[in-house]
Amino acid sequence: MKNISFSPPDITQNEIDLVVEVLKSGWITTGPKTYEFEDKIADFCQCKNAVTVSSATAGMELILKVFDIKEGDEIISTPYTYTATSSVALHRGIKPIYVDVKKDSFLIDEEKLIKAVTPKTKAIITVDVAGVPVDYDKIRKMLKDIGREDILFISDSAHAFGAKYKGKRVGSQADFHVFSFHAVKNLTTAEGGAITFDNDFGKEDLKKELKITSIHGQSKDALSKMKAGAWKYDIITDGFKCNMTDINAAIGLGQLSRYDKMLERREKIVEIYSNALKDKDWAIIPFQKDDSRETSYHLYLLRIKDFTEEMRNAAIQDMAEKGIATNVHYMPLPLLTVYKKLGYEMKDYPNAFNQYVNEISLPVYSTLELEDAKYLVEELIKTIEKIK
Repeated sequence: MKNISFSPPDITQNEIDLVVEVLKSGWITTGPKTYEFEDKIADFCQCKNAVTVSSATAGMELILKVFDIKEGDEIISTPYTYTATSSVALHRGIKPIYVDVKKDSFLIDEEKLIKAVTPKTKAIITVDVAGVPVDYDKIRKMLKDIGREDILFISDSAHAFGAKYKGKRVGSQADFHVFSFHAVKNLTTAEGGAITFDNDFGKEDLKKELKITSIHGQSKDALSKMKAGAWKYDIITDGFKCNMTDINAAIGLGQLSRYDKMLERREKIVEIYSNALKDKDWAIIPFQKDDSRETSYHLYLLRIKDFTEEMRNAAIQDMAEKGIATNVHYMPLPLLTVYKKLGYEMKDYPNAFNQYVNEISLPVYSTLELEDAKYLVEELIKTIEKIK
């Protein structure tokens, strides 16, 4: 019996050597490696600015802080996501307004999104679930058509590093994109994330403001402050503590140097799954690419026709007994205790529930052997057909 895990990190000697270099350098927190990583992220995403942070969650909350979006304002988002997308609003005293996903899609319904806009709407947070870009241009046009280009358009692109929209890497299409470099993501820094953007929105230096706010609002970062005679600093705002370290950035630099090949391997794994499942009338194969969008191949969200939640759970257990880890992405937020207590009800988001109830996530990672991917999908087919 094989043992196939769900999403182990892809770490090579290159990353190890870069981390050792930092550890020996005498400087391990935010410094030259972090700045280099930010520049290379901006180049990769074809955008003007990148700010690294300790997590994608911190990145989203940092944006809300800098733009003073707070209690009394409204944020529109989706119930089909991980809690981080919404918890950043809750931390600001805002109960998000949820818009259901489109039928047979994991992505927010743009038409319903625009109808949810009110005079109090200050931001929308869409989610590129599994690394599939939302239709950024459509949302921008709809906001323009209703005269609400003042609304901040934040894309939770945690899954989408390396995805493409209309031939360009995701990173500049919304007002802000926020990526995750958590241990299970395509590109990892162990923990970490990045904000990318083009527009300063009338601010003198938005990148600098975001970076200052990420270090307690301190006017100098630690590296600058530690230079001989440069101890004096000011506190400009009541900031957070969510900067990235040079240790994390070193891992990221190693990952980014070979990221195109990592993406190619992920795409091959996805092709193996889809080719094996394409003739199965019970398989609803997830989106991969079309004329305007290409996923980052972060997750393979297979849905199974006529499966109940109990049948899906039985399939996961059966695969586990074969030594194969599968998963579910995600339990819609109204199914979770904290959101139930806030008054959200799953019945109000039927499309989201229908996406969840028969979804099973297959392992996709760049160290997965192609022969193991073939074995995995063959065993999955046996499992599904046994349960059906």
